[in-house]
Amino acid sequence: MERIYALPKSASHFHLFDKDSFIKAHDSYKAAKAGDAEAAFTLIKDLALDFLLTIQNKVPHHCIFVSPYAQEATGDNAIPLILSLVCADIFKGTSEIDIVQLQRVFHTGADPMERLISRPSFEGAVQPNKNYILVDDVTSMGGTLADLANYIQINNGIVCGTITLVNAGREKEFTAFTKHIKLLQERFGDEIRKQFGIHIPALTANEASYLVGFRTIDEIRNRCLKAEKERHLRLLSKGYV
Repeated sequence: MERIYALPKSASHFHLFDKDSFIKAHDSYKAAKAGDAEAAFTLIKDLALDFLLTIQNKVPHHCIFVSPYAQEATGDNAIPLILSLVCADIFKGTSEIDIVQLQRVFHTGADPMERLISRPSFEGAVQPNKNYILVDDVTSMGGTLADLANYIQINNGIVCGTITLVNAGREKEFTAFTKHIKLLQERFGDEIRKQFGIHIPALTANEASYLVGFRTIDEIRNRCLKAEKERHLRLLSKGYV
């Protein structure tokens, strides 16, 4: 699915840490990342409960909390789904478990171009005109949350904001700078959409900032080819292919 919509400028974004070393140091982290729901709950309770309570009056209540978790969730990261359940309880909302990510994208350890060429897709019913808040453990480029937001908006849901444990991106907001959008449109025209399936105004701030560093579409294409090889080798080394 092409990404047509950006996260709305009106959306509110909340995160606890700027780097993932804090959650990786927790005793329950490895088990939680491997799919242990109890370990994920322990990690969230120990690290994030106070944070969530402090933003209680800033987050709209009675929203639907949805996380990008894979359809085949066995052995996959349990933190996003458990975090959405905890948020739903604290903010008097509901947790959406019918919207699922159709494939694992293996973004952990991936560089920016690998993330751009391996975008997730989603399926599941979206409730029209209902307010959604997107929840994840770690965001870097913001692409996964942007694709989830796009899916919800295409299906007539309203994206109100995001809550993450870690926002490791250089830019903490998700909306791309107007100057970067304009520059990319002038430099590449429709080539970014053709290459990545993302309309330039729907790029996140960190994606746009990264792509601004390329001068020609041939540079981007060559880097994509290299990223595909690097991704294959990385997944091969971990036994995923």
